[in-house]
Amino acid sequence: MSLFRDDGIVLRTQKLGEADRIITLLTRGHGRVRAVARGVRRTKSKFGARLEPFSHVDVQFFARGSELIGRGLPLCTQSETIAPYGGGIVADYARYTAGTAMLETAERFTDHEGEPAVQQYLLLVGALRTLARGEHAPHLILDAFLLRSLAVNGYAPTFTDCAKCGMPGPNRFFSVAAGGSVCVDCRVPGSVVPSPQTLELLGALLTGDWETADASEPRHVREGSGLVSAYLHWHLERGLRSLRYVEKS
Repeated sequence: MSLFRDDGIVLRTQKLGEADRIITLLTRGHGRVRAVARGVRRTKSKFGARLEPFSHVDVQFFARGSELIGRGLPLCTQSETIAPYGGGIVADYARYTAGTAMLETAERFTDHEGEPAVQQYLLLVGALRTLARGEHAPHLILDAFLLRSLAVNGYAPTFTDCAKCGMPGPNRFFSVAAGGSVCVDCRVPGSVVPSPQTLELLGALLTGDWETADASEPRHVREGSGLVSAYLHWHLERGLRSLRYVEKS
């Protein structure tokens, strides 16, 4: 039997028996972890209140053997709140739906339990903090998170230079299958022609240029969100269920 301690974001919870839950977390040191939290569904359980989606927590696990991920699910025996991001998210529909899509994305990009995914973890913590504080429009924060998650997982799109031949941009065409912007010679069937302002917006979201992003017109935001959703769908091979509920300006 071994004890492990890590900090993480609660991604989702599932009922188990009459009083327990299975908690799925994205942790700093162990990647995605599923653990059993006993008694947390009881009305008076302060422990359970700390283990709700969006919560940033310091958790102690109790596992069989010398590895956290092994035979059976570990037990979550203690938790301390680092940041209760849910308080600034769940009361606002736009923030809640954007945040839910972030949690689903983070889980989808961490397929294998127990494998560290530090960049994805840090992205999620930063995005939820920004979302909870209301620093930018929720749909812009979400699109920035999706683009950066794609990038840290090896699927960074280009919004200027040609994704196929490297011709310096800006280039008119955009192809999800090709990896982003493409020149006239490299365009493939299915390429679209987004507005230059939309590509500028997406580039700003990817690099963190919030001054440009915040000043974007709603029509360019909507067009950009469509491209981000299509690009994410292509690389995940199926869409996110939570994206259909996200409010767009």
